[in-house]
Amino acid sequence: MSRTIADIPARRISRRAEHIFYIGMSVAVIAITFAGFAKTWFLRPYFDNPQALPLTTRVHGVAFTAWVLLLLTQTTLVAAHKTDVHRKLGWIGAALAVFMCGIAVKTAITVVHAAVVCCNADAARGFFIVPIADVIVFAILVGAAVVYRRDPATHKRLMLLATLSILDAATGRWPLRIIQAWPYAYMAILDVIILAIVAYDTIVRKHLARAYAWSVPFVIGAHVVRELIRATATWKSFASIFVG
Repeated sequence: MSRTIADIPARRISRRAEHIFYIGMSVAVIAITFAGFAKTWFLRPYFDNPQALPLTTRVHGVAFTAWVLLLLTQTTLVAAHKTDVHRKLGWIGAALAVFMCGIAVKTAITVVHAAVVCCNADAARGFFIVPIADVIVFAILVGAAVVYRRDPATHKRLMLLATLSILDAATGRWPLRIIQAWPYAYMAILDVIILAIVAYDTIVRKHLARAYAWSVPFVIGAHVVRELIRATATWKSFASIFVG
């Protein structure tokens, strides 16, 4: 009798290879973040940016920087077999994730309100869905990762994807001509990165990870849905309640 895909066991790969992969992905996340925010955050003093950032934006930057550094720390701790420290630090990470969601919404309201006042109010209200959708997706994935914390295979994939899901703000700031020319390029680049990771994971293990089976369509689907919603009068009317 032929077996279904679900019946075929995933190929076992060495723990060392997995540790190298996740540490490498953590470094890649930091690189993606740095490339996007070097001019406006990490190396801001070295560029001609005389205007001081609002306090909310600075707190937001510190929190998200702490998150990507925590991801590298956590993957390194697992590779070093210090899982007890990893678990304790994980609860700090969960608290940080909650704080990040709150400060991200506050920052989005502040920044978009400023755009409504000074620039294109209609476009700004439409854009408001981007950070809000990112927060919702991030919160759901991190929450799922916490629920599956005793299932390392699922937990680590959800945490990696949760982090990748909020990097569109970074890819959107990459100094690439295609990003300036095509409004969806920054999302497409991020989605390609995510799909490449899933493809690699699936090819190496010869099995699609359960965590990716639902979470990747969720992330990419959210990108599509938010773009369909942002141009509607209903959304802009709703956004005006928060951003003016």
